[in-house]
Amino acid sequence: MRIKTAAILWVCFGVGTAGAQSELGMITDTIPGTDVFFTMIGLQGGTFLMGTPEDEEGRDEDEGPQREVTVSPFYIGVHEVTYDEFLLFSSLDRDNSQGSAGIEFDPELIARPSPPYEDPAHGMGTNGYPAVGMTQWGALQYAHWLSSKTGVFYRLPTEAEWEYACRAGTSSAFSFGETADSLDVYAWHYGNSDETYQQVGQKGSNPWGIFDMHGNVAEWTLDEYSETFYEGLEGPSSEDPWNLPARLHPRTVRGGAYDDSPEALRCGARLRSNLDWKRRDPQIPRSMWWNTDSPFVGFRIVRPFVQPSAEEQQEFWANVLGG
Repeated sequence: MRIKTAAILWVCFGVGTAGAQSELGMITDTIPGTDVFFTMIGLQGGTFLMGTPEDEEGRDEDEGPQREVTVSPFYIGVHEVTYDEFLLFSSLDRDNSQGSAGIEFDPELIARPSPPYEDPAHGMGTNGYPAVGMTQWGALQYAHWLSSKTGVFYRLPTEAEWEYACRAGTSSAFSFGETADSLDVYAWHYGNSDETYQQVGQKGSNPWGIFDMHGNVAEWTLDEYSETFYEGLEGPSSEDPWNLPARLHPRTVRGGAYDDSPEALRCGARLRSNLDWKRRDPQIPRSMWWNTDSPFVGFRIVRPFVQPSAEEQQEFWANVLGG
């Protein structure tokens, strides 16, 4: 386990002086060359209790011990990344270096997405639906591409940032309360989804206006999964913690999905990636970009309030993507 300590990576978490959440507000970004846009909400950051109490119903051992951690100001996607956004990247034409929307693509800067072995959506829908089936590496490549296209640094949220945004100032099992009694109002899960994901934003938001943090599709985070990660979150390690990956598997997924029971949708619930998510991939080696068996995993993006320099971004991408 390597808790992030390198100073140049520290900057990529937006450490700096920022105003209150009301001053950050909401922003809408449009992907250049298209009419596709996405909305983000600014969170002022702060200190919160990460993890779950020992008596929380449905709790697993990897959700503790609880630790006070601090996250710096950042913007987070109001919705999960949709196919409308992701297909601009994943459908890039390998012959003319343009996407289906005519977006120019520089193969010298960004890795080219390989075609999936089969439909990652498994026929469940694309327009307005969350993009699914990509690996964490594939999700990071999308963020890298989006950063290159817009000139704004985007990445996946850390586990700490994700949980901070999900809790939205609460300390209960769910952002709407301690029990799952109102879960149908806020989340798609096994009991109400008809075993398929749904278009984003159809359920109620959490107190900070973020949708689908509980359910619909589970979401990649930036961290390597470690069952004992929280044990080391003390002192300086509790500030913008990130378990910098040192191996390909497992990585950490949060939020639960449309095919999960309520306890998997709790704010503090954690899921480790599984090699079985590639079990039907016949390729040797198996795809770095796609999983054949994880139509329940997508992602959302964040952008630090304090943007790193170009050099700092390059080192960050080298650390998370290799090279």
